[in-house]
Amino acid sequence: MTLAFKKSEKGHRPAGADANPRAAGAAGAEVAPFDATPQKGRLGDILIASEQITPQQLEEALRAQRSTGAKLGQILVASGAIEERSLTEALSTMFNLPVVNLHREDVSPEVLPLIAEEFAREHMVVPVKLIGDELLVASAEPTSELREEISRRTGRTVRLQIASLTDVRWAIDSNYRAISGVDELVQVFQVIDEARRRGTDAPAAPEIVADDAPIVQVVDRILTQAMRDRASDVHIEPSDQVVRVRFRIDGALNQILELPASMGPGLISRIKIMAEMNIVERRRPQDGQLTVTIDGKEVDVRVSTVATIMGEKCVLRILDKTRSVLRLADLGMPDDTHAAYAKLVRAPFGMVLCAGPTGSGKTTTLYATVSEIGNSRMNVMTIEDPVEYVFPSINQIQTNDTAGLTFATGLKSILRQDPDVILVGEVRDVETTRVAVQSALTGHFVISSMHATDSVSALHRLLDMGIESFLVASSVLAVVGQRLLRRICTSCITTYTPTDEEMIFYEESGGVAKDVYYHGAGCNFCSHTGYQDRIGIYELLVMSPEIRRLVVGWATQEELRALAVKQGMRTLRQEALNLVAQDVTTIAEVIRSVYTL
Repeated sequence: MTLAFKKSEKGHRPAGADANPRAAGAAGAEVAPFDATPQKGRLGDILIASEQITPQQLEEALRAQRSTGAKLGQILVASGAIEERSLTEALSTMFNLPVVNLHREDVSPEVLPLIAEEFAREHMVVPVKLIGDELLVASAEPTSELREEISRRTGRTVRLQIASLTDVRWAIDSNYRAISGVDELVQVFQVIDEARRRGTDAPAAPEIVADDAPIVQVVDRILTQAMRDRASDVHIEPSDQVVRVRFRIDGALNQILELPASMGPGLISRIKIMAEMNIVERRRPQDGQLTVTIDGKEVDVRVSTVATIMGEKCVLRILDKTRSVLRLADLGMPDDTHAAYAKLVRAPFGMVLCAGPTGSGKTTTLYATVSEIGNSRMNVMTIEDPVEYVFPSINQIQTNDTAGLTFATGLKSILRQDPDVILVGEVRDVETTRVAVQSALTGHFVISSMHATDSVSALHRLLDMGIESFLVASSVLAVVGQRLLRRICTSCITTYTPTDEEMIFYEESGGVAKDVYYHGAGCNFCSHTGYQDRIGIYELLVMSPEIRRLVVGWATQEELRALAVKQGMRTLRQEALNLVAQDVTTIAEVIRSVYTL
């Protein structure tokens, strides 16, 4: 499979995984023969009888079904009338089929070849295991025709089980690995490489040029698997004997592949060609960008290469353009922090900064802010590197170093475009920072991000850049420091006893005393990490008159932080410990992310 590419400028405790009394439990449990004719009546009647929906909601969904042709259950879930789990249980009652919990049920590797990946994705089914000569198959949309087709293809008796559409899609992505056939591609590459080194006839550089060449397919499969695994970054790292491929998932790096060291140069060259970078230059760092289509989704990939003592290292930042931009209310800010921030970003002029390290969610916060305050009466303009999400209602500019369009020059041009709100992707140099500060002082509202450890250190970074302290005090309205913490997986959350080190940290940091602590035991759904998805923590430093006076006087970070806390700011550590108290994350995750803050 070759990817098409083109050039591009709340703490939850689970409600119990097996709430359905007929959920598949012991292997081989007796199940009534499946019949396409509903066993208990129509889906709408079942949902009304169980008080999941009202007759009015059913009538609205039926009208939508007549106009769109979509399935009734999917319409009800999309409208928010019912949860996906409730739909699954209703379908279980309707067809007299058991529910299988794919988060806990291991898919047997030996049954995966029985159903091709294309068929599984088209019909939303996944084989689970064999019991004797009977194949258990999880389906989101069971029909007797589907069962007969699977039986014909596999030559086995098929027993269908119900699972939610989301769970089936996740199980397909998790078990049909795009990188599963990489070993064969490596062998082909080694044969071609050996032939070339011996001087025998071999195609010229096939690993870089031909679409079906081993290197091309390996790069395609790495990108496909990274997208399916929700990876934010792909690291391709050369060493003496092997090339390591690691994915950053939910903020943590996981090793995915080990490839022969001889493949390293070919991998990097292929990626450089896709990103229109100089494949001959291997000593200087380079940056590029490409767009690929993976599983029908258009994905932007930022490419960065740097020379190490073992060869070139490459990092790919994956940006899913189909992912919806979060609203400001969905970021995870506590209610009081959200209310204060929402008021600040509606100011007519001034600057608001988002501070944090790489990968802390700063860009997400900026985009959520723009989507919140932008309207048809305002001229909102951005200068970004790169434009990660496209908004149809605002004017977005992408930097282009070749054309001389940098953050500083672009920002100066924006000021001549009569802007109301200016978003600067990042203030990373003195010239850009000075223009942004001057823009805030001359009647424009500016929001930007900055690499800093927390909100207080961001103010000192501005001072260190050479911006006069009175200009910082006059222009900055607030600074938001932020981090992302991994959530406890809701499918395997369980009680545990924290270590002595964790308890000492928790108590000394002022954590709320608890009798029971939770963590993730590890399951299929979270790849046995115990964590699934992330949540933001935020500290909001509002520039009060007292803090402005301290800034003008070049007060230390400790003095600024002490005054901000006295005036009501909750630090990142305090916000993180609140999430531990609410069973959203663990003490270990707080220590990993915000230990010293």
